[in-house]
Amino acid sequence: MSSITAVNAGQYGDSRKLAARARLHSQYTIAETAWFPWVATQLSLKPGDRVLDVCCGPAWFWAATEGLLPADINLTLTDLSPGMVDEAVARCSALPFGSVRGCQADAAALPFEDGAFDAVVAMHMLYHLPDPAAGIADMSRVRRPGGLLAVTTNGASNMREIYALTTLFGSAPSDPAAEAFGYDAAERSMRSQFGNVTMSQHPASLRITEPEDIFLALTSYPPGDGAGEPQLVSFRQAIADAFSQRSGVLEVRRETALFLSRKTV
Repeated sequence: MSSITAVNAGQYGDSRKLAARARLHSQYTIAETAWFPWVATQLSLKPGDRVLDVCCGPAWFWAATEGLLPADINLTLTDLSPGMVDEAVARCSALPFGSVRGCQADAAALPFEDGAFDAVVAMHMLYHLPDPAAGIADMSRVRRPGGLLAVTTNGASNMREIYALTTLFGSAPSDPAAEAFGYDAAERSMRSQFGNVTMSQHPASLRITEPEDIFLALTSYPPGDGAGEPQLVSFRQAIADAFSQRSGVLEVRRETALFLSRKTV
C-alpha cells in the first residue's frame, strides 16, 4: 500500500497540499471537456435529489459544476477532516443549491440511515481507505433503491512520465492511487456489491511547461515531503533533465475514469 494512504491527517487537514497536486491538472490538462464538467454531465442528477459527497475535500467539484447541475439538489458533504468539511461547506453555501450541510465522517461508517440518499459520489478517495470494499458497502447502504453510486479513480499508467521521477525517493514509478485502488479494483468491488458497473475514461492528457509545478506536486506527499535538502536538489535536477530531454515540454498521459453503479430496486 502506498504511503499516500497512511498520512491522511497531515495531508488533508486543509486543502494546501492537495492544491499543489491539483494545479498540474487545472493548468496543463488538454481535453475537449474538463474533468469536473465531464463527470457532472454523466451523473444525471435530478431536481430535489439528495446527494452525498463522501470525502468531499474542499468541494472544488461542486463549485466548478454548479451551472451544470439542478439548482435545488440537497447536498451533504462529508470528510474525515473537519477542516475540509468547513472549507467545503463555506464554498458550497454560496452556491444555488436547495440545501448544503456538512458532517465529519468515516467513509466506512457513515452516520446516516439506510437509503437516505438518491446519489452517492466518491471522487478519488477510495484508495485512502484501509478497506475500500467496506467503504463501497456502506455507501451502498445509504443509497435508496435505484440510487446511483459514482466512483472515480486512476489507471495503472496514469501520469507514468511524472511518477517515474519519484524513483529518486525510493518510490515505485507509478501512480500510488492506482496501486492502492485502480481500475481493476474499482470495477471488481462495485460489481461484487451491485452486479452492475459502467466505466468511462476521460479523454485527456497533460502538457506541462513549468518544472517547478512538478516539483511542488511531487513533494507535497510522502516520501517527497520528508526528503532532505540533498535529495531535493537532486530531484530538481532530475526534473530539469527530463524537460531538457523533451525540448522544455513534458507530455504526460492521463488515465482517469468514472465508474457508475445503480442499486437494484
